[in-house]
Amino acid sequence: EDVVGCHVEDAVTFWAQNVSRCNDLLKLSCALAEACPRANAVFGKPDFSKIYGGCFSEDRCWYRCMVQQLTYIFILMLQCQVLYIDYGNSEVLNRSDIVEIPPNLQCPSVAKKYRLWGLQLPTDQNLNMFDQGKKFLSSLVFEKEIKIRHKAKHKDGTVIAQAEYEKIDIGEEVAKAGFAEKCTFPGNTKDAEERKVDVMQNQHRRIKVSVPLWVNRSDHVLYSIPRGRFDQVAASARNQNFTGNRMFTPKEKMLVSTSVPVTSLAQIRPDQKLSEEKEVLRRENVNLLQRQKELELKVQQLKRELQREKEASSKTAESFEETLRTYIGTKMRSLAAKVKALKEVRHTNKNSRFEEQLSQAIKLVTEGCLTVPCSLEKLQKIWTEYDLAQKRIQLCRNVDERDELIAMRDEVQQNLYSAVEELILEVDQLPLSERSRMLEELSASLEMVYGQGSEADDSEEVFQQFFKWKSVKMKKLICVRNDTDTALQILADWFSGTLKCFDLMSEASSDLEEVAGNADEILKKVELAICEELGTDLNEHDEAEKGIIMSAYNKVIHKLRQEQSIITVIQNRYLASVEFKKQAEEWLNRRPDINNLLSIKKTVKSLKAQLRWKLVAKNNFEESDDYSEFEMTGIKEEIADLRNRVLQEISKEQEEYDKLAYLVQKWFPELPLLYPEAGILNYMNSGGLLTCSLERDLLDAEPMKELSTKRPLVCSEIQGQKVLLKGYSVDVSSEAKVIERVAKYHRVWDQQKEKSGLLQLLFLLFCKARFKLMILTSVVPYYPGASLGALQADTPLTLKEALKVMKGVAQGLQTLHGANIVHGSLHGNNVFAVNRKQGIVGDFDFTKSEEQRAAANTMVVSTLSLVSPELKMGQPASPASDMYAYGCLLFWLCVQNQEFGIKEDGTPEVDVVVMDDKVKSLLLNLFCCNRLTAEQVLRDDCFLVVDAIPVSPQLSEDHEPREEHDSEKTDEKKKMRLTEENGASSIQ
Repeated sequence: EDVVGCHVEDAVTFWAQNVSRCNDLLKLSCALAEACPRANAVFGKPDFSKIYGGCFSEDRCWYRCMVQQLTYIFILMLQCQVLYIDYGNSEVLNRSDIVEIPPNLQCPSVAKKYRLWGLQLPTDQNLNMFDQGKKFLSSLVFEKEIKIRHKAKHKDGTVIAQAEYEKIDIGEEVAKAGFAEKCTFPGNTKDAEERKVDVMQNQHRRIKVSVPLWVNRSDHVLYSIPRGRFDQVAASARNQNFTGNRMFTPKEKMLVSTSVPVTSLAQIRPDQKLSEEKEVLRRENVNLLQRQKELELKVQQLKRELQREKEASSKTAESFEETLRTYIGTKMRSLAAKVKALKEVRHTNKNSRFEEQLSQAIKLVTEGCLTVPCSLEKLQKIWTEYDLAQKRIQLCRNVDERDELIAMRDEVQQNLYSAVEELILEVDQLPLSERSRMLEELSASLEMVYGQGSEADDSEEVFQQFFKWKSVKMKKLICVRNDTDTALQILADWFSGTLKCFDLMSEASSDLEEVAGNADEILKKVELAICEELGTDLNEHDEAEKGIIMSAYNKVIHKLRQEQSIITVIQNRYLASVEFKKQAEEWLNRRPDINNLLSIKKTVKSLKAQLRWKLVAKNNFEESDDYSEFEMTGIKEEIADLRNRVLQEISKEQEEYDKLAYLVQKWFPELPLLYPEAGILNYMNSGGLLTCSLERDLLDAEPMKELSTKRPLVCSEIQGQKVLLKGYSVDVSSEAKVIERVAKYHRVWDQQKEKSGLLQLLFLLFCKARFKLMILTSVVPYYPGASLGALQADTPLTLKEALKVMKGVAQGLQTLHGANIVHGSLHGNNVFAVNRKQGIVGDFDFTKSEEQRAAANTMVVSTLSLVSPELKMGQPASPASDMYAYGCLLFWLCVQNQEFGIKEDGTPEVDVVVMDDKVKSLLLNLFCCNRLTAEQVLRDDCFLVVDAIPVSPQLSEDHEPREEHDSEKTDEKKKMRLTEENGASSIQ
């Protein structure tokens, strides 16, 4: 094994600690440092077989020890010679420095005693050689890592071993130095011990000086200090080896010079031999005199210590006498103070309830717990059947099967109605609101006391364990209180008996010896009982008790939340049932029809015919020779009136479609199958935008030639609002996909309305064209002059206005990206600054994919391309490419007339442009590879103080902004001025 030497007894015996026990030693040191200062001192005679904690005199730290010998000084003081079992050294301690330690520290010692194999102490070794041998072995093993090979083991636990340090046999080194000799039986340690004792005794007789019992303490400072750690073993071993060799070199030379070969003894003359013997005796005499002086100094030191002990004993005796004189008064005052404290504690405990709140909570969640109504499970089952029946009708395409499914649905609907009524009647009898409020209050009050709950134990015995623990705790408290009351009553009776003994007027005889004899015992019992009750605190718990309480609390919280969840389910199903019953009473025994819708369509058709006739009449009258301005005004008024009536009827038609769509979703999914001519599914699939009654040629449309570069655009007015009609050519095969895109965009807008940051879609018109093509017309609000391109060409936005506008644009992008929609067409003519405050993201070409929109030649502003680097490399469009275009627009608005360069990857050189640091930081994060999202942009420091101001689509007349769409262009003069100022190419 590998060990580290920690103490040396003689030239062949030492103590060492196993290297693997380092952590054990550290744990023992920490445990002793925590336990010993609070432990009880040893009382009476110590047990020689027991392990105690001893306070080492050098560092005043605590170490484990065993008592080896006792010495009484002046009868009163007991000193103990102890062995530190984890280090091997020993010293003499006062009994007050030895304490009891817990059972968990009563483990085997860390250090072991080793004896060098095959060596014994010389029989004629003197004390000087003994000390030198001890120091020599210490220089080889102390705090050095040694390899040990076990050879034998003695009965007392001493290990007979061969020791090596860095391939050096330590036993051979000791034998070479002359401090030990080879023995015939290396395992016989008993003979070696006897020789060691004989050496000491012979040496003591030779110097004829009485050595005290603690003579071995003279060198414990150098070699016997307990260590608390193994750190730097190798370094300390090297240092001690070096210093040891340097220290003992003169001694080794002296021994070599005094040894004479055997072969030369016959040649020495008798006088020379006598002279050498005298020299040896003289040196021994010098050593003995030096040792005598040391012992005399030690005797003087012991005399001084003895004098101090006498003085301390005298003071202790005086203190005892003073204590005895005032013992009764002190004892009674102490007892009275404890009784007073006990009264206060009992008064406090009387007002406080021991875990009563948790007990009441357990009772509430176990005894008064609401159960799921029987009708709820039945209702859930029937409701599932009803939803399944509705789904089957919706997916049905066979007429015969459809009628059978409708009949089955009606039967299930009747059953559902009955189950709903049953649930409503049963739930009305339950105190759901009161119970829910009570559970919420209880949960809040418990969390204030016990904190947030954790995962509860599934065991049902948690509450039983809690009540059992509480019962035991209360019984213990009652028992302690009864013991205190009994002891105090005995004390009161004793006082009464004592009073009679000293009452000269009392004739009652009493045994004075009996009364006074047990006074000390009575007072002791009273004090112990009061102290025990004062130490019994109901509000202080150990870890096990805390675990019981918290387990019960977590279980209560779990049951509270479980019951609250059940109440929520019941309430939600109850509200749904009430709503179902309310609507079912209207539609249970009748079917909706589309007569009202057909009537409206018929009226619209008639009005459109009249409107066309009036339009033809107007055109004919304009070419007539009898043209009259007065009659033309009347015709125009009639046309306007007919147009308004058509729009009003179309509005009624949309309301009727909304009602039918609601009935399809909630009650009658068969309506589109029963009335396919009504086009209910097309209306629902378009999100309520598609209308076949409104035709663009019936509107008073004004062609927008300057905007119609790619597709025909016309401007009109619907119910007082200016609108723009944008036409797209749609293949019949892609019609469904286009309508799906339009509906998805409209639903996203409809969730937040004006706060969405998106342009609203008002209507979606379809009309047939040639060659299996259809014309899709989207109707959107028209805001002239509000696009960023037009504003920057006319009156550029200030930085504050630009940040407000771009915050709204970021909101629009966040709305789209949150619905997994990539815009792909964000440019200067498709972003609008309404009233120069509110930024709106315009719609896009719904007939094109994201990649097609991003690749359009309109994705340019000034000399800056809005197409992100990854799109140029052929990657698909993504929210990140939208954010790149957003960053380019923000950069363009901020630089205004400043010149800027373009990097090789197409991104602008932001660093060379003069602008606000926060804006520059934002732009750098928008042009990098890992770009910010729209949500992150909205949280940027640039927009913290900027509030987007929502505006109504209806604009005031005094400030009439204008909106340009993706096809909108400025006129030639503005284009020329923009080109001259910003250096744009002819394409822009």
